[in-house]
Amino acid sequence: MELKIIEGKTLEMIKGRIKYLLEKSRGLARYRNREEWLDNQDVCQLLNISLRTLQSYRDRGILAYSMIGHKCYYKANDIHSFIEKSKR
Repeated sequence: MELKIIEGKTLEMIKGRIKYLLEKSRGLARYRNREEWLDNQDVCQLLNISLRTLQSYRDRGILAYSMIGHKCYYKANDIHSFIEKSKR
């Protein structure tokens, strides 16, 4: 086992950054719980379209989305608005 020693000031800086990230992630979790998000599969089922069509909608800016990692998410409200506009 290898033992590494760091200065107290450096340790406190690391602790501060970890605390900041923890608070930030908790804030995001609270924000996420206020809105429902859908993934590609959910949206394809709701709209009755293929994954390729969904990608085309993203590429053309028809549907707004957020990307986390390599996965796309869509606000449920945006999808329902899109459905309503499509009915007209």
